This record gives sequence, structure tokens and C-alpha cells, in this order.
Amino acid sequence: MKQKNQVFAQQFFNALLIIVVIGLLGFLSVRFKTDLDWTAGHRNTLTAASVKQLKAMPDPITFYVFAPSGAETRHAVEADLERYKRVKRNIAISFVDPSADPQKVRDFKVNYVGQIVAEYDGRRETLNATTEPAITTALQRLAYGGEQWVVFLEGHGERSLSEPSQSSFTKFEQAMKDKGLKVQGLNLVKTPKIPDNTSVLVIASPSAQLLPGEAQIVTDYVAHGGNVLWLADPDYPPGIAPLAKELGVTWQNGYAIFPDYQMLGTGHPGFFAAIGYPPNPVTQGLDMVTLFPLVRSLTTAPTGDWKAQPMLQTTETAWLETGDIHAGTVQFDGNDIKGPLTIGATLTRDYKPAADDKEGKAHPQRVALIGDADFLSDAYLDQLGNQQLGLNIIQWLASRDAQLNIDIPKAPDTALFLPGWATMAIAAGFIAILPLLLLGFGVTRWALRRRR
Repeated sequence: MKQKNQVFAQQFFNALLIIVVIGLLGFLSVRFKTDLDWTAGHRNTLTAASVKQLKAMPDPITFYVFAPSGAETRHAVEADLERYKRVKRNIAISFVDPSADPQKVRDFKVNYVGQIVAEYDGRRETLNATTEPAITTALQRLAYGGEQWVVFLEGHGERSLSEPSQSSFTKFEQAMKDKGLKVQGLNLVKTPKIPDNTSVLVIASPSAQLLPGEAQIVTDYVAHGGNVLWLADPDYPPGIAPLAKELGVTWQNGYAIFPDYQMLGTGHPGFFAAIGYPPNPVTQGLDMVTLFPLVRSLTTAPTGDWKAQPMLQTTETAWLETGDIHAGTVQFDGNDIKGPLTIGATLTRDYKPAADDKEGKAHPQRVALIGDADFLSDAYLDQLGNQQLGLNIIQWLASRDAQLNIDIPKAPDTALFLPGWATMAIAAGFIAILPLLLLGFGVTRWALRRRR
């Protein structure tokens, strides 16, 4: 009897222990959660770019989802936004039934059921998809209040924003707009004044000289604290001598030559492939190769309180060819400039307005200089890291430092493409081979049973 009681007690305690373990596991499963992403390219995990963007937005973010109660859209959107909530706790998802709250539909300018509106610090952005590129790009636009204008100088043969071609900047214009920047052209002959709300003035390699009055307007703009991106192709004289003097910049005439072009695979000795970058805030963290077709070099001798930093530099094997590169094989001679060459540079200073300037404000002033404009053209923008570098330059000039190197890579190819023979083999397998195997298995089983 005593032995039976001991067995019963042991069984009772075992059962109690199992119940306690199950309870603890249930408690831990509620308190702690682990997510594992085994997809190709980690498509269900936020990229470092999105995480960086969320950290740059400390205030709460609300996503309004306009979908009826019980709609499948709600579950799909909630699953996509859950990745962002895991990184940023003060993200809220508010579901709105359009039929129950038509006033909110009008206030948020919703056009269709299932539309999503993101709100941050009173600013709103409409999302037409919940993919990571769509959400993070919308957050980038929300991150900055007010309007930041990037103004492109026009009227002297600069790169076009309106006429699509291999040499135009139409793709780059769209990329800047996707980041929440406003873009416009400016002809100083028609409007002899640079707008006060200009964040960045872009001089995109004019092929003709600016009029003396225009050159003075640009120089005065920089002298009074304006930020500038100056691109100067080697095919044309850089011009704007007053501005070059103001900045202490000398554009060197000629084409940079890279004798190791065959090893790098650029296909032309005049193509500069930047595979590394000197210390510079624009390229810090940029781990992508950038390609510059036919580029010139420059030197800087900063005047006043300007400080210069190289942004793009060649190796010692490169040189600046001062002769005609189209005449045949080029070789280094005594007239050429030996490397390393500076292809791009940045200038910075702390601008302090004069005592009589009541409207001016002290602020960091920034200038970027590159001896090539082709790398941002429609023909080359998609090459390697060209677009990212271009956006980095513009964002840095506009003092949007938190936006540098934020780029969402495209998801890996999810479509399956098979050669013709593979398609036929699969079709034959399902149509002929598999049915024959099943038939043969059935006949074999039938024959074996009859023998018994």
C-alpha cells in the first residue's frame, strides 16, 4: 500500500511539473517573441537604410488605413507595417472604415478603398503600396518640414530636366522628388534673381558662358551663404570665373586618363571608376563603386574661412591628358599632369552674415565640385552607385545629413525563368511520366495481390 502511494505521489508530481512547464512556456511565449527571416535577401526584415530612417524620426508616426471592417487589406497592411513597429515602438496603425467616417476620407483626400496615409508632426504622405521602398521613401519625405528647393541653372546648354535624352537629368530629377525635394529650373535672363527658398543651386555643366550679370548673381548668391553643386565637364570651359575666384577653385583643362581601365573593366581609359573614397561626410558609409565617363580634375586653394576636403581622388597611375584624346593612343608626357588627381571636392564654412544684413542668418554653408556631369545623366544614373552618390551630395548640401546613404535595394528576382528544354521536361513529367508511374505502381500492386 505504501509503495502504491509513493507511485501515485510521484505520478502526481510529474503531472504537476508538466503543467507548470507548459504554463511557463505559455507565459514566456507571450512575454518574449523571436522572429526569424529565412527568405532570400531577408525580404521580411527591414534594411539598415529603413532602420536609420526610423531612428532619425523620434516623434510618433501614425498610419491611417482606409479599409472596411473585416477586409483582408487590413491584415495585409498590418503585417507589412509590423516590421517597422518592431524597430520603432511609437508607431500606431489606425483603421478607418470609409463608409462610417466619410468626413475623414475627405480630410485625408483618400481616393480609393485600401489607401494608406502616413502622418508625422502634422505632415501627411499618401502611400499606394506597403513595400519597404514605398514606406521608407514616404517617411523620408515626411522627415523634413517646409519646402526645400533644388534649383537648376538653365539657358546656357546645361543638362535638361524637361527633355528626356541620354544626357538629360530627368531620372535624377525624379529621384530627388522621391526624397521629398522640390526641383525647378531657373533662367537668370528671365528671372534675374535666385529665389530666397533655394536650398541648393545646381550648375550642371553649361556649354556656353554665362553673361557677366548672371555670373555676378551666382557669385553673390554664394557670397551670401548659398549652397552650390558645380559640375564641369571637360568638354566645355567651366566659366564663371568670379565664382571660381570666390571659392578658390581652379578647374584643370584636359581629360583624366586611367591606364588600368582594362583591369577594372570600364572599357575606356577616360572612364574613372571610384572604388574607394577619401574621408568626406558625403561618401562616409558609401560602399558602392561609382562611374564617371570622361572627367576633368580640379585644385582647391580655399580663400577666407573656406575649408576644402577631397571627395573623389584617383590613384598615382592616373594623369590628366592635356592633348587630344581622340587623336589615337594617349601617353603621359611632360605637358600632362601626373596623378593622384582630385576629381571632386567639397568646401564648407560657417557663414556669418554682415552686421548690416538683417535678414541673413548664420548657418553652415556647403559647396560640392565635380569634374563631370555625365554620371548623373539618364544614361549613367543607374550604373553602380551613381544615383546614391548624387542623392548623397544633394542631401548633404541641403543639410539633410540624416538622409545620407539611405537607399532601399530592390528585392531579388522572385520570378522563375526556365529555358525551353526545362519547360518541356516539366510538362512531359506531369502529363506523361507521372501518370505512367502511378499506373505502373497500381498494376504492380494488383499483380502482386493476384499471386497471393
